[in-house]
Amino acid sequence: MDLGLTDRVYVLTGASRGLGFATAECLVADGARVVLSARDEAAVDAAVRRLGADRAVGLTADLTDPRTPTRLVDTARERFGRLDGALVSVGGPPGGTAAQVTDEQWRTSFETVFLGAVRLSRTIAAALTEGGAIGLVLSTSARTPITGLGISNGLRPGLAGVAKDLADEYGPRGVRVVSLLPGRIMTDRNRELFAATGDADRARAEAEAAIPVRRLGEPAEFGRVAAFVLSPAASYLTGLTIPVDGGALRGL
Repeated sequence: MDLGLTDRVYVLTGASRGLGFATAECLVADGARVVLSARDEAAVDAAVRRLGADRAVGLTADLTDPRTPTRLVDTARERFGRLDGALVSVGGPPGGTAAQVTDEQWRTSFETVFLGAVRLSRTIAAALTEGGAIGLVLSTSARTPITGLGISNGLRPGLAGVAKDLADEYGPRGVRVVSLLPGRIMTDRNRELFAATGDADRARAEAEAAIPVRRLGEPAEFGRVAAFVLSPAASYLTGLTIPVDGGALRGL
């Protein structure tokens, strides 16, 4: 199936590695061009080299900076002449239950995980024309709490609500907004969570046992779903949350 991605242009944040980079690889493989951003300049440069300078450009940026969204939009237009959508991904917040984490951890996470994502999403949505699409990378915690991730449990459902609101507002203009809910996918974030238990192998085995397909996902498996959602082939999908979790969520 032709996804219709040839020469379309997408901004991807948190995309020097993990799910963001996996999505960038899938987009580029189908003919799209991408603007990658992350806070680590060396990692961004390495990601661009892997994708190819003719198809990718990098920008070192922090979503807590109010200037970042405009910089990303301008970079896409100046480098590639257009903008067709974005994948909005931020790093996972600190672990700990809602009662254990500090006020400062809540404030910092709100600025990065929540407000930074909202600011970028609304800026991108306003810049898009008919056929544009935004994907927010959230977590299965948007639907059901995850033990030991109180901040994520608090902020991710709110972002899913914001995404739905944006989908309602920009839908009449032909702009789509979708939330993606990755489950246990083998990224650095999940490696850290497994290690934090004190027995990473056991934690991984227990996680796999709770997934119907009995294994962790690969970043590319998420990337393919995200690339489809952002593509014109998914033109009638908006305002919904899509789990990419191997069947782990038990709701219908």
